[in-house]
Amino acid sequence: MTYTTHIRPIILRNCAVPCHHPGGVGPFNLLTYEDVAKRGKFVAKVTQSRYMPPFPADRQFQQYANERGLSETEINTIQEWVNGGMVQGEPGNRQEAKSVGPGAEGVVQGAKPDLVLRMKPYAIQGDGREDFRYFHVPMNLKQDVWVEAIEFVPGNRKLLHHSRIMVDSTGTMAAIDGIAEDDPRLKEFQKTPLADEFLYGWVPGNDRVTFPDGAAKRIRAGSDLILNIHYSPSARLDQDQSEVRLYFAKKPVTRPVYTLTLTENNITNQPFLLPSATRPAFFMNYGPLPDTVYLLSVLPHMHRLGQSIRAFAITPDGDAVNLINIPAWDYNWQLSYFFKQPLVLPKGSTIIAEAHYDNTDQNPLNPNQPAKTVGYGWNSTDEMMNLVFYYLK
Repeated sequence: MTYTTHIRPIILRNCAVPCHHPGGVGPFNLLTYEDVAKRGKFVAKVTQSRYMPPFPADRQFQQYANERGLSETEINTIQEWVNGGMVQGEPGNRQEAKSVGPGAEGVVQGAKPDLVLRMKPYAIQGDGREDFRYFHVPMNLKQDVWVEAIEFVPGNRKLLHHSRIMVDSTGTMAAIDGIAEDDPRLKEFQKTPLADEFLYGWVPGNDRVTFPDGAAKRIRAGSDLILNIHYSPSARLDQDQSEVRLYFAKKPVTRPVYTLTLTENNITNQPFLLPSATRPAFFMNYGPLPDTVYLLSVLPHMHRLGQSIRAFAITPDGDAVNLINIPAWDYNWQLSYFFKQPLVLPKGSTIIAEAHYDNTDQNPLNPNQPAKTVGYGWNSTDEMMNLVFYYLK
């Protein structure tokens, strides 16, 4: 049992390429024998417990195309290798590991981006406050494009909390670049209808999204991107220059991709308010759907008080269609869960969701100590309840 023959393929595919490379979300690299052997016992422990690779969704509730996780055989292989002294074996071709890193993800996963759009450098103030900014990124498109995959690469992973990518086709939004969310001028910009209010959203743990063959998001010629970025508080000056990578459809597109976003406005037991020292639950009931839809994915979103979230649909015939169940919410791992096959929700179906929160002092992840009453807000000290679906008609 050697690293080169047995362990390296497992680690590269499941650990190094997705997360544990320079610039990745993983806190350390797992690219070489030295990287893995140095943390061999730790790797064996977290893989055996299935803490890593992370995949918070309940696989018994619904199955997904982008599921992460090791097989029992792979877990046992790692255990045997560690217990056997972590033998290296004949050094293999290191070029594979070297290709993993910033700018290389597309190469490793079999595709290079067709268009890379980088925002202007932004100076993050070291004033210890949450920072919400809008950025305008010109696309310079001369013709319409169909986008089959979208990726957001944070320029500052330590401070960037989340990003929402929107599309403007009016050519009137350039002056929004760099303005803060509390700037009075923002209200004027928000009067402009956007071509796509949710092209893609990046949160910690979210991967590049790839649509099925024949399905893509359409971006019109002359459009520009609007980035809404949230930076966590920083005690010192810093900088960010994030980028968006677009992968164009190589095959004819027969079905456009649309977005449905359920927000706190869809909650049935209003108001969305979490009193201190309570463990409240909130519920959504969206429908009946005016037309039949084919769900591609679901992205749940809550903050640090979130404990669990579950969603399903009820068809007009009374059948239940399971969508997502995350029994132990992990704020650090929020994914777009792509269904193995599009889920058909007939006309007249209703989407139902429930989320549970813990706003007590006993919650070690509560950002407010002592606990205080919180409501809707984008700050990490506030809360949210969102479900974002990509779908086809």
